[in-house]
Amino acid sequence: MEEKIDQTVDCKGLSCPMPMLKVAKAMKGLQSGQVLEMIGTDPGTKSDLPRWCDKTGNTLLEISELPGGVSRYIIKKK
Repeated sequence: MEEKIDQTVDCKGLSCPMPMLKVAKAMKGLQSGQVLEMIGTDPGTKSDLPRWCDKTGNTLLEISELPGGVSRYIIKKK
């Protein structure tokens, strides 16, 4: 079942640490159980985001590749 996206953060063109800072800020504004979609182009996010989710207790539901070197991350707030 596709999760309902509550908020999208566009981090295309941003490099570390901006995508992670934007995700952390957006997650603060969400209620428990809500879902954040982050779209970005920084390759470092592929390793940074799972570690951040482990550390914060949030759930990384999905990482997918979109055309043009763009990655899509779906994170559920704990």
